[in-house]
Amino acid sequence: MKSDLLSRIQDRSARIGIIGQGYVGLPLALLFHEAGFPVVGFDLDPRKVDALNKGESFIKHIGAERVAAAVKSGRYHATTDFEGLAACDAIAICVPTPLGKHREPDNSYIHATGREIAKRLRKGQLVILESTTYPGTTDDELRPILEASGLRCGPDFFLAFSPEREDPGRKDFDTKTTAKVVGGVDAASTELAVALYRTGVAKVIPVSSARVAESAKLLENVFRSVNIALVNELKTVFDRMDIDIWEVIEAAKTKPFGFMPFYPGPGLGGHCIPLDPFYLSWKAAEQGQWARFVELAGEINTSMPRWVVGKIAEALNEDSKSIKGSKVLVLGLAYKANIDDDRESPSYEIIELLQHAGAKVDYCDPFFPVTPVTRKRTLGMTSVAKDAAAWRGYDAVVVSTAHELFKDPALFQGLQLVVDTRNLVAGLFPGGGGPKRVVKA
Repeated sequence: MKSDLLSRIQDRSARIGIIGQGYVGLPLALLFHEAGFPVVGFDLDPRKVDALNKGESFIKHIGAERVAAAVKSGRYHATTDFEGLAACDAIAICVPTPLGKHREPDNSYIHATGREIAKRLRKGQLVILESTTYPGTTDDELRPILEASGLRCGPDFFLAFSPEREDPGRKDFDTKTTAKVVGGVDAASTELAVALYRTGVAKVIPVSSARVAESAKLLENVFRSVNIALVNELKTVFDRMDIDIWEVIEAAKTKPFGFMPFYPGPGLGGHCIPLDPFYLSWKAAEQGQWARFVELAGEINTSMPRWVVGKIAEALNEDSKSIKGSKVLVLGLAYKANIDDDRESPSYEIIELLQHAGAKVDYCDPFFPVTPVTRKRTLGMTSVAKDAAAWRGYDAVVVSTAHELFKDPALFQGLQLVVDTRNLVAGLFPGGGGPKRVVKA
């Protein structure tokens, strides 16, 4: 079976199924299509499936021309019908792994997907989990679900883990040029998964097990979380000393060795960095170990929206205004600049905290004409126009996302108060002028 599947991978006749056609699954589906494979994209959302089959892209940095070319070729289509999994030779799972309301890992999407695969699992198939999770998920949770089919991993089917490394909007690396880590539950699974990814990815790195691959993904994002937490904490410390953290970072990064710049912000967003540390700390606790350093970083980063709202209240107070009844405009719903991805964006919590405090809140983000309906919230808000005259009607304008389209000095000229969490405004007025007052937060 292994040699037969390997042969089909090498001659590009293997049918690839990608479960989940979002920010991870769609780029992966297009990667394999462009490598010459027939690809089926599975998703529960019929609107998304219909759009894809029309050649439309719902993700800004994935051009519609790529999707249209894939559909036109006849080698890619999307579907909500999971019966098609039986015809796939390799299946990649790209589903969400959120946190529960108590910040506990929620692998229910992985489990549900595994059960759907198990209903149709046949001999010779390769299953690869790409969703970020804690070590042991592939071996201890997904494998038993698949083996409930009566087939056994190794003699009957193959199973591996390869963490997604998508970074929406990035220009220098993409799915093809970002190295891929792959770890199977056995040697045959690793060999097949490595062979598959090597057809489309420039560099593939095999590791000794799925657990190592799962852990590598967590380390990558915990590293970023801890360092962002460090500068976020220093931001609050230096603020009391009347020291600009942004200037400190610029000075420190002139050292050519031993320092890597990270930047503060209003909180963490995206699907990985705000969540992954909690996956690791939860798993560590299960083993009787306490990842105190990791948990502290998570605590600091999740506290940032409240700190920002505190700075807004202080700034309004200096203008002899209460936060209750004040008109506040939040710039940006996306979790980072120049993308249409709002997953775990701290802007939402800032808006809700301001509303709870009695402020009259609006937002501006041309990438989101209306606030999306998410698993956590339904705000029902509409974006204010990117217009200087409209912005001057607010008591405070809060820069939460540093979109390039906000970097127009005319937008900020003459504003009463700008609370800047991204150091965006300072660079717009190097010679002075601009808003009447800017507070960095």
